[in-house]
Amino acid sequence: MKRLLFLIHRWSGVVLALLMLLWFVSGLVIVYSSQMTQNRAQHWARAESLLPEAGWLSLGEAWQRSSAGRAEVASGKREQSAEISIHEARLVRQAGSPVWLIEDSRGQRIALSANDGSVRKVLPEEAVRIAEQWVIAGGEASVTVRYIETLENPSILRNQEALKPFHRIALAGQAGGELLISARTGEVVHASTRIERGMYWAGNWLHLFRFLDLAGLGEKRVDVLLWLAAGAFVATLTGLIVGWLRWRPGLFGKGTYAEGRVHPYKVSWFRWHFWAGLLGGALVFTWTLSAYLNGNPWQIFSPANPNRAEMARYVGKALPAAMRDWHPEQSAAVSPEVVELAWRHLGGESVLLAYQRDGQRFHLAAGVRRFSEASVSKAAQRLVGSFDVADLALQSEYDSYYYPRHGRGLVDRPLPVLRVALVDDAGTRVYVDPQDGRLLLRQDQSRRVYRWLWSALHHWDFGWLYLRPVWDVWMLTWIGFGLVLSVTSLVLAWRRLTATFRRNSRPVPKNKTRSQPALVTEGQGS
Repeated sequence: MKRLLFLIHRWSGVVLALLMLLWFVSGLVIVYSSQMTQNRAQHWARAESLLPEAGWLSLGEAWQRSSAGRAEVASGKREQSAEISIHEARLVRQAGSPVWLIEDSRGQRIALSANDGSVRKVLPEEAVRIAEQWVIAGGEASVTVRYIETLENPSILRNQEALKPFHRIALAGQAGGELLISARTGEVVHASTRIERGMYWAGNWLHLFRFLDLAGLGEKRVDVLLWLAAGAFVATLTGLIVGWLRWRPGLFGKGTYAEGRVHPYKVSWFRWHFWAGLLGGALVFTWTLSAYLNGNPWQIFSPANPNRAEMARYVGKALPAAMRDWHPEQSAAVSPEVVELAWRHLGGESVLLAYQRDGQRFHLAAGVRRFSEASVSKAAQRLVGSFDVADLALQSEYDSYYYPRHGRGLVDRPLPVLRVALVDDAGTRVYVDPQDGRLLLRQDQSRRVYRWLWSALHHWDFGWLYLRPVWDVWMLTWIGFGLVLSVTSLVLAWRRLTATFRRNSRPVPKNKTRSQPALVTEGQGS
């Protein structure tokens, strides 16, 4: 049994040594790569001042006038208003023109002109004007912009299906800067320099096997990652066991190896591999295990996000009259710092929020000041299927499940937040922004277990470890051990393969069988 353990570790290491080295290197790059997909705060920081004017259409007017255009965009068939509802509507100014940006109950995104209600299609020349405004707002007036091409599925973007296609815009004089602008809504979705894109290719592209998407194997990518992670887990687990079996610290009267060594290895590569595995193997074990579970094998964990039908139930179908009939000129006196007015609703309640360039938000009198606890409770019940509410609390601090991940700020995880616990078999809790009604997080018992087995073991984002620079020191230390372990694995794998092929290629004299050279070296079983 012990020999089988050694063989499994040896040959799984031979097969996976290079892969694990790439995973550790790319993981290190990911830790310190900048976020290229533009978040809400970045949008507001570079947006045009809204300055509402008389004559702009209300949401209801724009929606009604766009009926034929929306039907043409959807599938050539006229939509039935009873089937499609509005989840969110945002009024912005793009290239000087007022636009209603709408997300509907299907998850589709559409832009409607607030001047005439037409469905907006952002042409390349208009994307250039939007890009010019974007660089000027960022204090980069010397940068010139140039249209390159329109892409349907840029490999550098993820989870942006509702916004495609995208206009690719070059920013001359900004170290290879580029923008991707949605041809559907006119939003700047992606902004990067040449170095940032290089970090992406060296990080996410390698770490998550995004190159399989380019090869047309996107549907198999998760399965490939799943089984490679399983192999890495087996290699790490057997390595830990081998290391502990080979370690003889001389405690409790147990003898050591020759010359008082606590391990059997004299060759440097074996010694480095032994110590890196013995000291850092436990963390490598947690990374390989959590990477495997991240693929959700056999769907043992519930889905992370609500589907469209669930979100439609959560928001509700009826469009409140205040949201439908409000005219932008009623807010003509707002500050020039306001760059967006956004309507959201839950059931029959609706709120109108004004967002400033600095990310601050405030309510306008047209809607309710904030969603009531009753409205949030009913929305949460609709989401999971009308179960009773066990507890509802206004939470002013982060907890172990609702917290800002690295790269996310208060815009994505605001406080205070309403936490609603439901009396269902899954033990569902939902976290809702009481100001705009956004469903920020849904957690059932399955996802809470997943949080600890995946995020906690892979990212170490809990307790005092989550404080920076403590988190950086922790991660860099163990990634360093992983790099040493991977490099030494690669060297030892190469030596094992060259020795094997050299032995197999040696000619055998006639009438003699091939002798079996002793392979019990300093690295046996490592």
